[in-house]
Amino acid sequence: MARKVLPLLPPLLLAAAGLAGLLLLCVRTRDVREPPALKYGIVLDAGSSHTSVFIYKWPADKENGTGIVSQHSSCDVRGGGISSYADDPSRAGQSLVACLYQALRDVPKERHMDTPLYLGATAGMRLLNLTSPEASANVLAAVTQTLTQYPFDFRGARILSGQDEGVFGWVTANYLLENFVKYGWVGQWFQPRGGTLGAMDLGGASTQITFEMAGPAEDPANEVQLRLYGHHYRVYTHSFLCYGRDQVLQRLLASALQTHGFHPCWPRGYSTHVLLQDVYASPCTAAQQPQTFNSSARVRLSGISDPVLCRSLVSELFDVSSCRFNRCSFDGVSQPPVAGSFIAFSAFFYTVDFLRTVMGLPVATLQQLEAAVVTVCSQSWSELQARAPGEQAHLPHYCAGAMFVQQLLSRGYGFDERAFAGVTFQKQAGDTAVGWALGYMLNLTNLIPADPPELRKGTDFGSWAVLLLLFAAMLLAALGLLLLQARSSKSPGAI
Repeated sequence: MARKVLPLLPPLLLAAAGLAGLLLLCVRTRDVREPPALKYGIVLDAGSSHTSVFIYKWPADKENGTGIVSQHSSCDVRGGGISSYADDPSRAGQSLVACLYQALRDVPKERHMDTPLYLGATAGMRLLNLTSPEASANVLAAVTQTLTQYPFDFRGARILSGQDEGVFGWVTANYLLENFVKYGWVGQWFQPRGGTLGAMDLGGASTQITFEMAGPAEDPANEVQLRLYGHHYRVYTHSFLCYGRDQVLQRLLASALQTHGFHPCWPRGYSTHVLLQDVYASPCTAAQQPQTFNSSARVRLSGISDPVLCRSLVSELFDVSSCRFNRCSFDGVSQPPVAGSFIAFSAFFYTVDFLRTVMGLPVATLQQLEAAVVTVCSQSWSELQARAPGEQAHLPHYCAGAMFVQQLLSRGYGFDERAFAGVTFQKQAGDTAVGWALGYMLNLTNLIPADPPELRKGTDFGSWAVLLLLFAAMLLAALGLLLLQARSSKSPGAI
């Protein structure tokens, strides 16, 4: 009896696949065995209510490339913002120590000396600088003295302008979402056709709106021109001082004391004693200060859960009565119509996230957002406590904060239902927080080139071409073996 011819194709295909896998593994393990050296950068975001420390990293051999910087770690400084230490500046520096020790651990020791360290202060320090330039200078000197004691490459502590804050937040968001340039599968960078998205930031003492324009701004003071990756961007940006969440709450408190004697935005059943000195301590409430009042007096104020009166109180924050331009947002500030997609972060995100997750309310449309605000502002203190027992400190203020966000977007910036559909609320992209800090560091370290990038990323195109040719050769060999097997099976000696 003739011997049975065993099929040769499966073992050969397995061998071919194994060879291809081995070649690919060799390409990949070359990078595993030789990980790229990393560089690091540290930014201290000294906000009005608190300070956050962000540590970034990127491959050392790809500086001045793109899409390569990511967040390595972060640390929230305990206590208030550095501006809260105006009466005792040394404590501002001391408050940073715990997070600086974390930075010493998170950044490899051999990289300490060449790791740039920046501190940028925002609206809290801008307000302090308005009321007491000397106190502001003392606070910056105190934090500088602390930061220079660490083995990093300290490059200064400064107060950012509102325009800086807005533009760097816009750069961060679009950089992380790869809206400036994107990496293609053939190993080249290209500019996406989707364009950029606008950025809206809501801090403790100010709020910023920034977006790309097709033409020049009516008011040149609100226009910034950038050249990134070989492309020119004309950007509208404006920062509203005293329109951050904490300062808005103070302004509403001052108005409630003078107008009602109760707080329509606070929940029914909630009351507290208010120290008048604290109410009028901020420059944002200076205009509301009575000519004579007892600064040490404490006034008991109660909430009534009235969304109609609360909306009226919040609406008074926006002056839309005068505009010397063709179109304004509020307070006489020129603004083109909002268009395209936007990302809203910081307190925008936390406010809407509370409505969405804690209260379980839909906020996908402007109408839904308004309904959600009315629902929150109608809740009693006991009802809110039952829903969010772990948020006692901020719970009385969610109604006022949510009403302000809704009014700012619709009444202030002019978002209608169509424009609002393009707004997403998020606090980070991937593992990196969205805010001005990354954009600030990218600018100061020249990690975003003005000219188009020419770098390749990952395995180069030549390696992939070799693998594709090998794979094609193995496929041809397998087809040849298949034909041989077919002929053998037809021969007279085969069974």
